[in-house]
Amino acid sequence: MIEVRDISKSFDGKTILHDVSATFYTGKTNLIIGQSGSGKTVLMKSIVGLVRPEQGEILYDGRDMMKMNQKQIKDIRKEIGMLFQGSALFDSETVLGNVLFPLVMFTNDSYDQILERARFCLERVDLKSAETKYPSEISGGMQKRVAIARAIALNPKYLFCDEPNSGLDPKTSIVIDELLSDITHEYNITTIINTHDMNSVLGIGENIVFLNKGHREWVGDKNKIFTTVNEALNDFVFATRLFQEVKDYIISHGTTKRPAGDNI
Repeated sequence: MIEVRDISKSFDGKTILHDVSATFYTGKTNLIIGQSGSGKTVLMKSIVGLVRPEQGEILYDGRDMMKMNQKQIKDIRKEIGMLFQGSALFDSETVLGNVLFPLVMFTNDSYDQILERARFCLERVDLKSAETKYPSEISGGMQKRVAIARAIALNPKYLFCDEPNSGLDPKTSIVIDELLSDITHEYNITTIINTHDMNSVLGIGENIVFLNKGHREWVGDKNKIFTTVNEALNDFVFATRLFQEVKDYIISHGTTKRPAGDNI
């Protein structure tokens, strides 16, 4: 579990995060949502230690990163997996080489051991047959799956995903969402996903933190998001006619379960 308590962060005199507090639970898909400029990225960067807030606490299972020295922070980062928005694969390395990279860099295991682990991770994301291909030879969705395999290679306790569905079509986005959800539950990971994709909210939003202009305005799950009275959240969720129709459906049918074959 990761907890942030009263986090504030400013840049050039402009406050981006205003006393933000939230809890991100182990074994659940935790989503941070909000409009562009709401503070989502700054919050995630603060949690992983890429930027340092002026005040507050960032607790990794009770361990406060804000009070750690550089060595302690480095040790925490060994427990973290990262899935970047653009996948961030090495173009000159094969699919297998990309997954091997963190294992070679950060473990003392034998080559046979790390090779076995890398192939296991590729098999877990259904890409074992693509291990000799290069990123340019596979689709965007496959690249995301390679990035997920690399992110879980070191068996992380905490997994951070920055806009994992960016640039993907709705069908592939659902595949990535379900894969992240499955991995989270299977390995009991604290997964935090930064997104503005409402398909992700409807599909895997077990714990949702809504940011608005740097303030945490709402916390709930995908079932509660359609009945909120928070005006800013309603404006964000139902910005299109399509999702207004979804809201009407939820109210009348009492479920957020997607019909088979429905990409909403």
